[in-house]
Amino acid sequence: MKIAIVSGKDEGPTKLNAFDNALSNAGIGDVNLIKVSSMLAGNAEIDELPKLKAGSMVNCVLSEVTSDTPGDIITAVIAVAIGDELGCVVETTGINKKESELIIEAQDMVKYMMDKRNVDIKDLIIKSATTTVKNIASVVASVVYLEDEIIEG
Repeated sequence: MKIAIVSGKDEGPTKLNAFDNALSNAGIGDVNLIKVSSMLAGNAEIDELPKLKAGSMVNCVLSEVTSDTPGDIITAVIAVAIGDELGCVVETTGINKKESELIIEAQDMVKYMMDKRNVDIKDLIIKSATTTVKNIASVVASVVYLEDEIIEG
């Protein structure tokens, strides 16, 4: 199993446009995202995000938050733990919370999930996006499941 871990942030004239712009900034704005739960196959490989075929149906775990309150600090975090047998993904978000605290929260949650399954963590990766809202902004962090049929080329 191959995955990519991406994040993005942007502003827009509406909440929907800000979210769409953040997805585009992350490289996943031209596909249809299908939210899935938090499990990975064992020894999942992390790759750079390839160019995806426009309109493809793409499985992902998605962390996202949008705000239209100027001055808000918004953060989306995704944490990935990979073991030999399986892997787990968690997502969390915050408005006016410290990014460092949200990262620790995500790390603790994913470690708990792996511990509950008695799986040793080989790799732990955390990715986040944060921004201060000027007008209307959105941030996203995502694990994208890479299937051959969604990759362009």
